[in-house]
Amino acid sequence: MTTADTSSTASPIAWADPARAQAFDAWLDGLRAEHGLLPETVRAASADASFRRYFRIDTAAGASLIAMDAPPDKEDCRPFVAVDRLLAAGGVNVPTIHAWDEAQGFMLLSDLGAHTFLSTLDMTELDHHPGRPNRQRYTAALAELLRIQAVPADSLPPYDDALLQRELDLLPQWYFTQLRGQVLSDADRTMLDHTFALIKAECLAQPVGFVHRDFHSRNLMVDPTDPTARPGVIDFQDAVRGPLTYDLVSLLRDAYVIWDEDIQLDHAVRHWEAARKAGLPLSDDFGEFWRQFEWMGLQRHLKVLGIFARLAIRDGKRQYLGDIPRVWTFAHRVASRYQGLGPLARLLEQAEAAHGGTQTQVGYTF
Repeated sequence: MTTADTSSTASPIAWADPARAQAFDAWLDGLRAEHGLLPETVRAASADASFRRYFRIDTAAGASLIAMDAPPDKEDCRPFVAVDRLLAAGGVNVPTIHAWDEAQGFMLLSDLGAHTFLSTLDMTELDHHPGRPNRQRYTAALAELLRIQAVPADSLPPYDDALLQRELDLLPQWYFTQLRGQVLSDADRTMLDHTFALIKAECLAQPVGFVHRDFHSRNLMVDPTDPTARPGVIDFQDAVRGPLTYDLVSLLRDAYVIWDEDIQLDHAVRHWEAARKAGLPLSDDFGEFWRQFEWMGLQRHLKVLGIFARLAIRDGKRQYLGDIPRVWTFAHRVASRYQGLGPLARLLEQAEAAHGGTQTQVGYTF
């Protein structure tokens, strides 16, 4: 059970606060009869980049549920609950909330499975063949994304200029300065201000809708035996109303895997066709849509460079440093491709040259 339960046959769960461990045990015990819980089976399921932790617990019916621990002084679960209900009403495959103790920050959820989309990808060969499992998995994921994008987004906060700017500001603060030790000159900062303004203008001019904001291979739960099955969608609490290219680029230019650009293009054009057929307000020219995709991806990847640097430096989560080369590659390619972004590409090159150099990656890797 928890570290306070020495009779447990499951792996012990580490709790920094014994009082919270006792509160969690008492909360689970109160739900035992209603949901057929077997508290002695509680074990760690996963943790994420926030302060939330997840535990799996078996039931007498032979199924399992997920218990979430989200300390209320560090995590506000209300957005998660609101967005979960919104997506569920739209037919998206999200967890069912069985119980929620808002005051204590505990939640009992349906279990969407133990296998992430990323963990089931076949990394042994390039997947150009339409019948292979990787393509089927991406097809299923993009079909679920289309369901998300069809959900009304009027109640969501806007992905506005201020939010885009806060995200971009993470790049100079955490990636350039804290992680790479660069001393940014006044000219560098002026260039970044100008470049950020260009990026924001491009993003804010795009068609908008429901944006999950973290729709990628670690936030989709899948059936490892059936690549055509609908994935389960998690980690959607930061959803906003914003550019409809955002979630597509999150998946196709994932921070955790790189596919060759022809594969990205093939999935993107298929999604663009399906989305337009579904009535989403996308450009009727794929070339323009792809351009929007790239600019939105640049904003996301610059933000992620800052976030991964912050996670490593401030939060001690050094594992994210291993993902920076992929993110850097995506950002650098786009910055090298479009007029007005050359100075940003050169500053990115300088950051990695001082670090020893990031080799631009091709193909796909973990």
